[in-house]
Amino acid sequence: MDLGNIFRKISTFFKEVRTEMKKVNWPTRQELLRYTLIVIGASVIVAAFLGALDYLFINVLQKFIF
Repeated sequence: MDLGNIFRKISTFFKEVRTEMKKVNWPTRQELLRYTLIVIGASVIVAAFLGALDYLFINVLQKFIF
């Protein structure tokens, strides 16, 4: 493979990446904050649910084992 051809392909790749990045619909600061809080809230809810299940299963297993 020709070294000049490799550099040309790499250059073309980054030009296309730059073009595509200009097409991205970036969220506003308010949207980003809202989505971040939704993800954090959902994560806390799922963690609490799984923690409660873990606590329940541990207590049930301890009753059978001891």
